[in-house]
Amino acid sequence: MTEASYGPSALLTPANAITLARLALTPVLLSSIVETGDAWSTLALWILLAGSDGVDGWLARKQGTTRSGAFLDPLADKFLVLGAMVCLVAADSFWWVPVAVIAFREISLTAYRSYLGRRGISLPARWSAKVKTVVQEVAVGFALLPLSAHHAPWIAELALWLAMVLTVWSGIQYLADGRRTTVAL
Repeated sequence: MTEASYGPSALLTPANAITLARLALTPVLLSSIVETGDAWSTLALWILLAGSDGVDGWLARKQGTTRSGAFLDPLADKFLVLGAMVCLVAADSFWWVPVAVIAFREISLTAYRSYLGRRGISLPARWSAKVKTVVQEVAVGFALLPLSAHHAPWIAELALWLAMVLTVWSGIQYLADGRRTTVAL
């Protein structure tokens, strides 16, 4: 049996279907965080949605990346992670300062990459950005895990601060990449 392969302009791919499902289920997760906070059911949904990011990325690399996927996947990541963090701030599980720094970087860098994209410049995903996303997801996971949320909330706080540092660091790397690319033109 031959494996499906998709070109860059394809829209309906398995990877994009997973990404769209993540986007559609994010409000369900956010509602669960607000209504139940740290609960096993909320954690299970978080693990499913955060873990599916790796699955759609694996499928995209295996079957062919698409422009729509390159747009939708980071968008789904940001809605999921930032939405969860904001809900955790509202629940007093996270302090607003590191979440605000993370949100500012994510929104600013998205705008910067969009600006460069309109000029025909693409900034590929960096390994450091993938690591920061995982650490952000781990921070949220520890805040939703009833054991750590009730008995060791410092674990989620520490992971959040680490995520903030990595988020700022990878943002600086992207700015340097963009500067090098625009200077070279």
